[in-house]
Amino acid sequence: MSTVGRIAVRSTQVRVPVAARLDRLPVTRFHFILMWVLGFVFFFDMADINTLSFASPAIMKFWHVRVTAIALFSSATFAGMFAGSLIGGVISDQIGRKRALTLTTVFYGSFSLLNAFAWNPASLFVARLLTGVGISAMTVVGIAYISEIYPARVRGSFQGWIMMIGLVSIPATAFVARLCAPMAPWGWRLIFVWGGLGLLFPFISGALEESPRWYENKGRFDEADAVVSRIEGRIRAEAGELPAVEDLPLPMVEEGGNFWDLFSRTHGSRTIILVLTWVCLTMGFFGFTAWVPTLLVAHGFSLVHSLTWSSTMSLAAIPGAMLAGLFSDKFDRKWTLSGIALLIAICGAFYGLTFRVDFIIIFGLLVEMFLHTSTPLAYAYTAEAFPSAIRNSGTGLAYGAGRLANAIGPLLIAFIYTHYGYKSVFAYIAGAWILTAFFVALLGHSSKALLERSS
Repeated sequence: MSTVGRIAVRSTQVRVPVAARLDRLPVTRFHFILMWVLGFVFFFDMADINTLSFASPAIMKFWHVRVTAIALFSSATFAGMFAGSLIGGVISDQIGRKRALTLTTVFYGSFSLLNAFAWNPASLFVARLLTGVGISAMTVVGIAYISEIYPARVRGSFQGWIMMIGLVSIPATAFVARLCAPMAPWGWRLIFVWGGLGLLFPFISGALEESPRWYENKGRFDEADAVVSRIEGRIRAEAGELPAVEDLPLPMVEEGGNFWDLFSRTHGSRTIILVLTWVCLTMGFFGFTAWVPTLLVAHGFSLVHSLTWSSTMSLAAIPGAMLAGLFSDKFDRKWTLSGIALLIAICGAFYGLTFRVDFIIIFGLLVEMFLHTSTPLAYAYTAEAFPSAIRNSGTGLAYGAGRLANAIGPLLIAFIYTHYGYKSVFAYIAGAWILTAFFVALLGHSSKALLERSS
């Protein structure tokens, strides 16, 4: 057993593990305040992922670049996101979840703002690369923080609600683009200024506590207990006397671990399946959201109409995340996620087969809704697959593998569109989601079984 594991085992003889104390807490205003603060960072994180998508039609028009150039900018974003997913986990393991959350949010906000001042394609490429680093680093830290701060029984639901807040940024960014992009040759720059507003996060980050599980994993038990005691005090003031810890079953004691434990006999197969799942999911997700406005313009629709339809379709992201919040903890995420993936494949295929405006909007709304139901489900499904000691590493590896694979995704879509046409792009997107459903349904782990085993 590792040193960390021995410390954890000894500690349970004299103190109650953090997980037992947190999991018994009733849901109160404290948890909802955290939800809104975390929603803020995910709001502008997701805005920054999508700013290029909505700015691309105007960049093509006013910089006189082709679809292949937009593909390179998008690839730079995802290459940066791969690096960020690995860096974010390392940083948060070293300095703590809260400090890492603040650092990575300021990072992506700063470089999103730099996008607005790009003077040529090369400078925009670099700015997108660095923005991607910050975006992905924050996401990995945020997923881990949510899984460690909320009681296990409501973890998936709050992941959904936080994502719902974040996903409001997609229609918001779409409408900012609809307003700003057509106004002048420089209007697209304001879309990136909007994404840079994540820089305001340090002004509200004081509402967050450091993850007590991070303190505990570091062997800093006094600080872990102090944080939980403060949380218990706030919740006791709202909800009255709390359940006694002694009356509840304690969670399994987790041994320490390192990155290579992800490939051990215990975790190896799960790690590989999650990597493959995230590769297919990410390429299918961004194949649709990042390219619909650009492909509509390239296929002959006007810039104004393309942005208007894209803005309308993006509104479905909000009820999509709401569905995840409502159902995430009611059913096994294995089956919910695979079922949603199949629905996306079907609706995406129908979207690509029609040129009627009403059908474009209907199937586009359905795809957008189900895409954003799948995301919080996949976040929760991935984070709970690994024990605390390797949760950040496992989540970062799976999430980052998807981002790395999607670095070639935009180039692949540009090639498919150029050589095989518009409809072929949507066949590719549907295929990616069918593979996602296959990996999760036939080879993936049961989330219910994992939660029962750890309780």
